[in-house]
Amino acid sequence: MARDPRDRGRERDRDDRDSEFVDKLVHINRVAKVVKGGRRFGFAALVVVGDQKGRVGFGHGKAREVPDAIKKATDSAKRNLIRVPLREGRTLHHDVHGHHGAGKVFLRAAPPGTGIIAGGPMRAVFETLGVQDVVAKSIGTSNPYNMVRATFDALKHEDSPRGVAARRGKKVSEIVTRRRDGAEGQVSAQAEA
Repeated sequence: MARDPRDRGRERDRDDRDSEFVDKLVHINRVAKVVKGGRRFGFAALVVVGDQKGRVGFGHGKAREVPDAIKKATDSAKRNLIRVPLREGRTLHHDVHGHHGAGKVFLRAAPPGTGIIAGGPMRAVFETLGVQDVVAKSIGTSNPYNMVRATFDALKHEDSPRGVAARRGKKVSEIVTRRRDGAEGQVSAQAEA
């Protein structure tokens, strides 16, 4: 049976699209089902996928074998990507809180050279997102699923000056200037005291 040459092009496009993403395995959970003959093992995988340019997603997959579970989780993550605005392509625009269940996270923008100061599952999210400088603290649960979901909740609340300006019907320079003037006003007030 002859294959359509267009199919090869579609496959190549799909491979190119997949190659732009970096995926990180965050957690694998082995579960056992007790049956008449003994135990049947299954695996659940949590994977974070991102293009290191501001898009990131996470997925969960279950299967009898580890590679199948990872593949399902990766496919799920690619279907659930979100876009996060980054300042200078390296850090967050502002500090932000996020929570999911008992998991609470606090993310702070950081100056250049700080690196990624974050634990376990949050580190994987930032590495795939493309953030180079961030300080993050997880409070509450250490469950990787809830930590990742709490981190995504915080990232969804991240906003850029451009987005705020568009919403308020102002220019970006007005918003950013005000922020700088406020900081300078505080500094001069402290110097006088």
